[in-house]
Amino acid sequence: MALAERDILDALRHIQDPDLHRDIVSLGFVRNVRVDGDKVAIDVNLTTPACPVKDQLRDQARQALLGLPGIREASVNMTSEVRSTAAPDRTALAGVRNLVAVGSGKGGVGKSTVAVNLAVALAGTGARVGLLDGDIYGPTIPIMMGMQEEGVQAAGDRLVPYEAHGVRFMSMGFMAPGDQPLIWRGPMAHKALQQTLLGTEWGELDYLLIDLPPGTGDVHLTLVQTVALTGAVIVSTPQDVGLTISRKTLRMFQQTRVPILGLIENMSYYVCPHCGERDDIFGHGGTAQASRLLDIPFLGEIPLDGGIREFADRGTPMVLGRPDSPAAKAYRDIAGQLAAQVSIRAFQPAAPAIVEE
Repeated sequence: MALAERDILDALRHIQDPDLHRDIVSLGFVRNVRVDGDKVAIDVNLTTPACPVKDQLRDQARQALLGLPGIREASVNMTSEVRSTAAPDRTALAGVRNLVAVGSGKGGVGKSTVAVNLAVALAGTGARVGLLDGDIYGPTIPIMMGMQEEGVQAAGDRLVPYEAHGVRFMSMGFMAPGDQPLIWRGPMAHKALQQTLLGTEWGELDYLLIDLPPGTGDVHLTLVQTVALTGAVIVSTPQDVGLTISRKTLRMFQQTRVPILGLIENMSYYVCPHCGERDDIFGHGGTAQASRLLDIPFLGEIPLDGGIREFADRGTPMVLGRPDSPAAKAYRDIAGQLAAQVSIRAFQPAAPAIVEE
């Protein structure tokens, strides 16, 4: 007797998404079930092309199908569709599904380099990615993306983002290219961020990463007051002082009701290119420990590698310049973990509205 679609779905109900803690059938991931004699084929539509457990789920689904009576061949086609956590918007952000802020407690922790490499890593999985350089006074994204000499592009009343390495990006650096300084007071910085964020024609994006200035200043408050963020990522280093300052940024996001998607430890360790010996120059594990104590996801650690700076200066992110390096692998792994956290947010029920009596 031929298998019914119900039989196939029942076999797949035992497969759990490890992040969402539900089976792939009840999540609505299983689509287009086809049975042809002793052959069965399905599509599994995940929440992100950067899903870190994509291969695991595909293998589990295939084994479940091959375990059905009479089935000799099983095909599992993996697709993806990023869900939106953004509120309805009529500005240029209307097509942006998720907005993620990347912050740090202080300068010099490599936050912008992390933001660039995460954006490019996500784009490499097939996701539609944008990157906003929100560091008004020290914009570096144009340099890292290889477009530091470009000026502003506009179409009508909208700014047009540049695109490099599969990522659409906008920066205040385009308004003062080269070594021209931006000498602005707080209100001007406020307006500039709104202009680049809301006035840029982003198009359809799965993720828009916003690289913030270090600390907790006007730009941060402008951002959380202007848009509903999916969440924020905090970049820190292993030192105690770095972690202490980063916690202030974390508390700022928490006090403004921005979900924390996770912590990243940059410059985590150094591997000698000659002998391969590892050296924890700045200590190790402090950020992971802080994550556990604060009950916040730890997204991963990135080693100290001179190539990261070298390729950034060339305008080629490390994930492309040296894709087989430990640092590039770390960026890709963290990008997957970040995408998973965004998916978890998308499946969480919305908080009830507060009704004033």
